[in-house]
Amino acid sequence: MKSMLILEDGSLFEGNSIGVAGEKMGEVVLNTSVVGYQESMTDPANAGKILIFTYPLIGNYGVAKKFFESRRSFVNAVIIKEESRMFSNWQAEDSFNNFLKKEKVVAISEVDTRTLAVRIRNGGQMLGILSTKGAKKDVLLKKLNEYKQSLINEATTEKQFYNFLYLKNDFIKLVSTKKIKEINGKSGPKIAILDIGILNSFIKQLRNSGCNILLLPYNTNADKILELKPDGLVIPNGPEEDKAIPGIVTTVQKLLGKIPMMGISTGHELIWLALGGKLQKLKVGHHGSNYPVKSPSSYKGHITVQNHSFIADEDSLKGRDDIKITLRHVNDNSIEEMESKKLKFISTQYYPVSPGSDEVNTAFKKFLNIIKGS
Repeated sequence: MKSMLILEDGSLFEGNSIGVAGEKMGEVVLNTSVVGYQESMTDPANAGKILIFTYPLIGNYGVAKKFFESRRSFVNAVIIKEESRMFSNWQAEDSFNNFLKKEKVVAISEVDTRTLAVRIRNGGQMLGILSTKGAKKDVLLKKLNEYKQSLINEATTEKQFYNFLYLKNDFIKLVSTKKIKEINGKSGPKIAILDIGILNSFIKQLRNSGCNILLLPYNTNADKILELKPDGLVIPNGPEEDKAIPGIVTTVQKLLGKIPMMGISTGHELIWLALGGKLQKLKVGHHGSNYPVKSPSSYKGHITVQNHSFIADEDSLKGRDDIKITLRHVNDNSIEEMESKKLKFISTQYYPVSPGSDEVNTAFKKFLNIIKGS
């Protein structure tokens, strides 16, 4: 079935329908990873997005339940160049196409993703509409413009946080746990996670570190968190433009310095906002597994996984001597990691993924050392 994607600048890209049929709108983002399509589609940070995989062949190693990063896929739609006709991997349980259908994901293949990627690189991330219903371009573009206007009508500048129009979505409420859940580990520290989209692989690393985990709904207030008496709090990855952000920032502000904290990606941004800083939006976000970072005092670099469209606006928070920048992005010099002994936190803009073989990322180890020091 012939399908199309239309960007808000009027660009049109045609392809064939795979997965389920339908019509979806959302922000169009690139993912440059060679592998990890299942993990990306089940990452709650991608909720509501139209996700483009720039790697040309998708589905060649299938899917498996163990690689779900959350309970389901929250993406609005997926765009690929070519779907593999077969899959082969010793861990595979099903095909990519069946995964799309089971997760009810609208998707199209046979798209010129190279040209599409260049369009996004040049024009920046923008809204798009994907349809497998055979509608005409002018009809779809009108729907997209009306959708954009509805977001603008609901939007706010939130001047204490941002210097630009901030489109309010409502995805954190969707992806978060609805009640407090205990995930028992060993006899290690009790770690609370304010669930705005935590990845299963991050929970696994904490469990491998011997932690007992309390998974908390996103709207759990500061008093309740302190009442639970956790040894530390993780504010993880999740959707960035969201109605819940101001309330969560208020919670973090009340907890800074009172409890050891770790921020991850969106959580890193929330800590920055709680400190009184502001955010800026990248023209094209960092979405992939090949982003180099390094310490300001070293030439030794590390390759990281990242999935974010915002970064800390460094000019908005100058003159503080209680915060140390420990890692920066090699390409754009943005803050990738910061720590504070006084306020007892570490936060990473990158994803602190496991190095492999059930090992624990250094960032989690630093967080647990902060707890021991407290």
